[in-house]
Parts: sequence; structure tokens; C-alpha cells
Amino acid sequence: MDAWHRAAAEADFDGYFGLMTHDAVFIGTDATENWQLAEFKEYAKPHFDKGRAWSFTAVERNVYVDATEQFAWFNELLDTQMKLCRGSGVLKMVDGSWKIAHYVLSIAVPNEHVGELIKIKEAKDTALLEELRKN
Repeated sequence: MDAWHRAAAEADFDGYFGLMTHDAVFIGTDATENWQLAEFKEYAKPHFDKGRAWSFTAVERNVYVDATEQFAWFNELLDTQMKLCRGSGVLKMVDGSWKIAHYVLSIAVPNEHVGELIKIKEAKDTALLEELRKN
């Protein structure tokens, strides 16, 4: 995980995506950000090409490994440009190396500020919910 975050901070596109499975999924902080690997690469490439992707540093991490030692799941608190965020996901053993198969990034919101946040995002969330319910 540290190598993956470091690759993003160093804008190492191949290093970053080389640490993900071929069928990886990345869930971003926006409700519309549910990317399969190819879509995530397309989104990320311009950021990496500018030499400044994103910089996340884990300040806390919990990792759990299944009995077969082929899968692991984790959660981490991150110091980011968005302040505290939480990452969570699934790692898969591929050819003797751990690869990220699924990653979810969320912005950590103190409970006492959730009401304010709801007001900020209410209009956009309402519109998106209406669109999603149509499908």
C-alpha cells in the first residue's frame, strides 16, 4: 500500500497501476466515481502526465489476511490534500505479490458536521438519486 501511494505522489503511472490487478476497481469520493481499471487509468493519466497526481500518506492502517493467504482486506486513515480521508479495499495475491483489486476512498467527516455536509450536497445528491432511480 505504501508503494502504491508513493507511486502516485511521484507521478509514476506504470508503478502505480502495476500494483493493481488487471480487473481492479477504484471507488472515488464522488458518487459517480466507480471506475473499472481502464476508466480509472484514463481519468488518472492527465494527472500523472503533469507530474503531480495525488499524495496520500497512511497514518493508520489495519490489514486482515484470509486463511489461504491469497486475499487481504484493509482500512487506512490517510493524510491527503483533502485532509483526513479513509481508504479501504481488497488485496489479492498475484504471482507472489500483493495487488490491489478493489479500493474505496472516502472523505472523513466528523459526525458533528454531517448536517452541514448534507446541506452542501443535497441538490446534487437529489438530482443523482433521481437519475439512478430511473435506471
